[in-house]
Amino acid sequence: MAKSRGGGGPSSPGGRSLAGTRESLADPGGDELSSLGSDSEINGGGPEERRVDKFGFIVGSRGAEGTLEEVPLEVLRQRESKWLDMLNNWDKWMAKKHKKIRLRCQKGIPPSLRGRAWQYLSGSKVKLEQNMGKFDELDLLTGDPKWLDVIERDLHRQFPFHEMFVSRGGHGQQDLFRVLKAYTLYRPEEGYCQAQAPIAAVLLMHMPAEQAFWCLVQICEKYLPGYYSEKLEAIQLDGQILFSLLHKVSPVAYKHLSKQKIDPILYMTEWFMCAFSRTLPWSSVLRVWDMFFCEGVKIIFRVGLVLLKHTLGSSDKLKSCQGQYETMERLRALSPKIMQEAFLVQEVIELPVTERQIEREHLIQLKKWRETHGELQCKSPPRLHGAKAISEAEPAPRKALEPVPSIIVSPGPAPVPKARKSKEKSRDKGPASPANGPEAEGNGAPGTTRELLHPQVSPHHQSKESLSSRESEDTYL
Repeated sequence: MAKSRGGGGPSSPGGRSLAGTRESLADPGGDELSSLGSDSEINGGGPEERRVDKFGFIVGSRGAEGTLEEVPLEVLRQRESKWLDMLNNWDKWMAKKHKKIRLRCQKGIPPSLRGRAWQYLSGSKVKLEQNMGKFDELDLLTGDPKWLDVIERDLHRQFPFHEMFVSRGGHGQQDLFRVLKAYTLYRPEEGYCQAQAPIAAVLLMHMPAEQAFWCLVQICEKYLPGYYSEKLEAIQLDGQILFSLLHKVSPVAYKHLSKQKIDPILYMTEWFMCAFSRTLPWSSVLRVWDMFFCEGVKIIFRVGLVLLKHTLGSSDKLKSCQGQYETMERLRALSPKIMQEAFLVQEVIELPVTERQIEREHLIQLKKWRETHGELQCKSPPRLHGAKAISEAEPAPRKALEPVPSIIVSPGPAPVPKARKSKEKSRDKGPASPANGPEAEGNGAPGTTRELLHPQVSPHHQSKESLSSRESEDTYL
């Protein structure tokens, strides 16, 4: 176990404690997964004998997809062009056209830009720029041995059928170790939680280690604050919120789970803490994460409610799960139909559950918690609902443009302008002569004030100015 998550939690129908539920997060398949990890052990051969799908999963493994709905190439190229325009003008789009960003996230981010888009949506790009060199600094530190041992034991359990993580000690597992170790040093009061490993692994499939680290920080601190801290208080609160919302979304499922006395923590812990990365087919995972980064935790709630509604939401569905055990087995083996990408995404988009409802329920459940358990031991920062809220709370710093001087003055005493000298001479001589009057100044005589105000800029200085302007425009490219 990565952490001892306090006793006193609810028990499962099989008598397992909350700690047992957390153990299942780390080792869902027992010895089945622990034997994997080396190239020679997969499909009886080395990398040259393996075939992978477009997501990087070994064909024929549990993680590999079956039939996929392919986006036409022309449509994909159009979406890429639109997303490139958004990313290159991100602040403007986020400030004035956030609804358009949300609609495009619901349609799905193009695979070639998904990692970059997640960084912009989560605010991790700004976070990295504000903390340049921090990850490298943490990467060089040794780390706390009590966390390092647990992290090392968990590495081979994260997507062992994916080409990045199939080899023990491969680059994928090395980067995963670096990211998780860095987080324990960045937040030593939290340390490491086993549910963070699959989150970090998904990020590493889409971006380098440093970017994945800051994206993980944003998820832990902005999207799901308190989820990975001691006692699992935040996840238990969200379990009660989910259950309360289920009463409105599917009264049949709510009544059945109430009758069977099945605590939400028993079926939603892995769903929420791993953001469904270990539950849904991979194409569905990516679409859910696209919306999650844009709209926040309400997407996680909606997915959970859709799964419960379509698994336990009718009398016909309940015929085969009359008891606690049968119900839990049904929730562990969800129907592939309801997890299919197109069906699930449409259901999630149409489900009328808002962040306002979630926050209202949060206050209600928090009050009940204090009445039964007292004050929360983990003081987490407030949850931010998606990219817009994060952008407003942490605006990107604007870089000041530094003007390039068109005249370079050599060091030494400042020269006296000729115009001033001519005035002093004319003052000594008396009334100004026509040669020194306005007519001479207007004729463009050398050394006049007009020449000083409008100096002739050399082509060399012009090229430097235009280069500086182009660099400032490329700040967000």
